[in-house]
Amino acid sequence: MIKYRELTAADDEAIAALIRDNLKQFGLDIPGTVYFDESLDHLSDIYGNKERRYFVVEDETGKVIGGIGFARCEAMKDTAELQKLYLADSAKGNGLGYEMIGFIEDKMREAGYKRSYLETHDNLQAAIHIYERSGYNEIERPEEVVHSTMNRFFLKELSDQ
Repeated sequence: MIKYRELTAADDEAIAALIRDNLKQFGLDIPGTVYFDESLDHLSDIYGNKERRYFVVEDETGKVIGGIGFARCEAMKDTAELQKLYLADSAKGNGLGYEMIGFIEDKMREAGYKRSYLETHDNLQAAIHIYERSGYNEIERPEEVVHSTMNRFFLKELSDQ
């Protein structure tokens, strides 16, 4: 059974390694991705308030096997950006990605957001498939995009469910 919990400083190293490992597997260990963001090594410093939250996912042994978060999207009214959805290889392929998206969308709604926005890359085809199956619609690249290498952008209305 998996468990979700709020990110703590003790998780920073494991989450950074998980994210970098995933990006490297898909050829995205390049400038313009979160791989080189200085904040990646201390995510607990930037998450943890109503507008920015990050959750780790633990397996039954307490090992961190994933993470997902959100932050207020400055460029879009009433919109949160789904951020840093990553899973350990051992946790992929069993529907956990869909569950995590549902979980974080509930947290977005609780925080008062009406839409969820995300950025991804063509190299992450499995993630794109999950986003599309989860009701995200592709949109044109917003002018305010931070990670210049990201080339796919999605938006979803968060109706009260």
